[in-house]
Amino acid sequence: MTKSASSAMLAGRRALVTGAASGIGASVARRLAAAGAHVVVCDRDREGAERLAEELSGEAWVADLGETGALADLRIEADILVNNAGIQHVSPVEDFPPDRFALILRLMLEAPFLLSRACLPHMYDQGWGRIVHMSSAHGLRASPFKSAYVSAKHGLEGLSKVLALEGACHGVTSNCVNPGYVRTQLVEKQIEDQARVHGLSEDEVLTGVMLTQSAIKRLVEPDEVAAAVSYLCSNEASFVTGSNLVLDGGWSAH
Repeated sequence: MTKSASSAMLAGRRALVTGAASGIGASVARRLAAAGAHVVVCDRDREGAERLAEELSGEAWVADLGETGALADLRIEADILVNNAGIQHVSPVEDFPPDRFALILRLMLEAPFLLSRACLPHMYDQGWGRIVHMSSAHGLRASPFKSAYVSAKHGLEGLSKVLALEGACHGVTSNCVNPGYVRTQLVEKQIEDQARVHGLSEDEVLTGVMLTQSAIKRLVEPDEVAAAVSYLCSNEASFVTGSNLVLDGGWSAH
């Protein structure tokens, strides 16, 4: 595909990306904007959302998606929805704070349901839509101490498949992208913390702790994830639905 064709791929489309002020979400927002989409940058970080929206000539939507009561009656005119917002909490089940568990499920499962629900009428009316859910290797496999995150991602996988089956006759696809550990500020901070706690080098933390299940011993780059999302939003992916695009370095091949 030529550069000009790539930049026009999503011309005229309106894309809503959640958790888009930084990390994976920001890379996705930039990629979709470069493909011609008008991007709505959704994040609770007002400064970050407004700064990126200005950079992309898009718009900012400042919202705390953990407050799902505010989403129940929304109707959103978006051609593309990327459900990316998420948080993590690591703790054994017996010590896991119930309010934190509930928040993670609201943010990472209930909010994607409500936003999809809000976008579908517009997508159905025009006979075209793309819903992409940022799942994880943890949507396919479990790890100890991440009960809420794993539960939310497994639930998101099921929601995506239902949306795919319901949306197929309306020209709407729904898919999950499943990266392993992605090079973001959050992950790099985890590496630093584990290196300090365990008395290891950062390379030893990567290969001996975080990437033990990955055949490829490196982090996924945010731009790689964004490229996968962009493909799923394209016309070339119109026959891809209810599926997973897995970027886990071989983690789930075990």
